[in-house]
Amino acid sequence: MSVPYETAAYEPHESPESPEEHLARLLGRALNSFELPDETIRRVDSALAHDSSLHSAHHSAGLHRETYRHTWLLVDGSALTLWELVHNTAPGSAPQHEVYVDEEELRVATARLPMPPAAADFELPVTVQWSSVPVPRHAYVADDSADHARRLLRRAENPDRPGAETAALLRTAFAHQIMQAFGRPCRAGRSGLCFSLYEHAFLLRDGEEVSLWEVEHTATPDGRHMCEVYTTEDAARDAMERRAAQVS
Repeated sequence: MSVPYETAAYEPHESPESPEEHLARLLGRALNSFELPDETIRRVDSALAHDSSLHSAHHSAGLHRETYRHTWLLVDGSALTLWELVHNTAPGSAPQHEVYVDEEELRVATARLPMPPAAADFELPVTVQWSSVPVPRHAYVADDSADHARRLLRRAENPDRPGAETAALLRTAFAHQIMQAFGRPCRAGRSGLCFSLYEHAFLLRDGEEVSLWEVEHTATPDGRHMCEVYTTEDAARDAMERRAAQVS
């Protein structure tokens, strides 16, 4: 017979697991975890969050079978899914766990189980929702990102540059991306006057994304290059406008 969600084999945990802890627990109980490709396991090392949900269930004549979908959100914005099969069809009726890389492997394994014929399985449409972090907006690269943030803030010359709170937050950055930003043009009334605007996007350990906006310009009395850093794009563009107006 079909079963509702509350009959699932999993019990809630008292405290949230990290993506790595969740994978370790999944692999620790799966009888066939040694069959998983090493590359699959390595990819989860960069996971930011995970989501688990019941996919289908079948209970009949004292036997049961459930399938679960475990999905991890990776640092590059992609998702990795593993499928878990839980059943008590082996001798002794003790629950057994198996894990598979794709849904087709799961179907093959499920078809081998000696379950009595019954009504169609209870299927749940699965929509993964990330409760802890959104999908990253950028393609990040892990490359001494905390040090990059420190150096960026150190070279900023504007008095209203980000302060100690932002600096402390960015010490947890482990990946970043730099992009040149384009938008409304700045006024340049002096030959050779130039402005550049860059977004420095940082990905923090908890999955939060923080951007700093860097303005590079030559709107200085001696024409030297100057760096200013702001926490929002609007503030950075307003600063560009002010600097251009001062020398026009």
